[in-house]
Parts: sequence; structure tokens; C-alpha cells
Amino acid sequence: MAPVKSTVVKKQKFIIDCSAPANDKIFDVAAFEKFLHDRIKVEGRTNNLGDAVVISRTGDNKVTVVANIAFSKRYLKYLTKKFLKKNQIRDWLRVIATDKQTFELRYFNIANDEEAEDEE
Repeated sequence: MAPVKSTVVKKQKFIIDCSAPANDKIFDVAAFEKFLHDRIKVEGRTNNLGDAVVISRTGDNKVTVVANIAFSKRYLKYLTKKFLKKNQIRDWLRVIATDKQTFELRYFNIANDEEAEDEE
């Protein structure tokens, strides 16, 4: 008989760094935090966070998501992109993973693209 694997999931902590667009006043971190509260699904249902998922905001325009259940970083990226699209700023911002637990919102590098077109 094969050994049974335990399904204990350790705490996962994800950080979404919104400092660049928030400092330029085109991104509302408080609205983004509320969006995550309203949209994150636990066991297939929204508004079911309980103790399983804790969302908090720090003073330096970062949103922290701590999950005590199995949670996908990709799901956070999906929701972040959905928020950007909803607020019509998806054309200027992109979501980039800077390390295993962190996403960062960065501007598209438009200036370099225009210079490249001029050289051709």
C-alpha cells in the first residue's frame, strides 16, 4: 500500500507592489484591495474569505495577500489584470513577477518603442 501524502498547506504570502502607478495617482490601491476582497474565491464562492485568506494594505502602496489554503499566484495576476482592464488602465500598465511571491505593476516602455520606429 502506498503512503498517504498529507495535504497540509503552509502559509503563502504574496505581495503586489503598486507603488509606481499609485505615486502618479492613476491607480487607487484602496479600490484594488476592495476589488480583491470582493472577487477572491475560496471553495468556489466569493465573499467566503474567513481566516483562509487575509488581504491587507501597507503604507508604501503594497497589497499583501496571506493564504492559509492552497492558493495560486497566477490567480492573483489574473485578478490584477481584470482590475486594470475594468479601470481602463490596462493599456499603460503590466503585471510583472519580480520574485516567487511578488508582483509589480510597471509602465509599458513606450518611449523606447517610438525611438526604434524613428530609426527605421
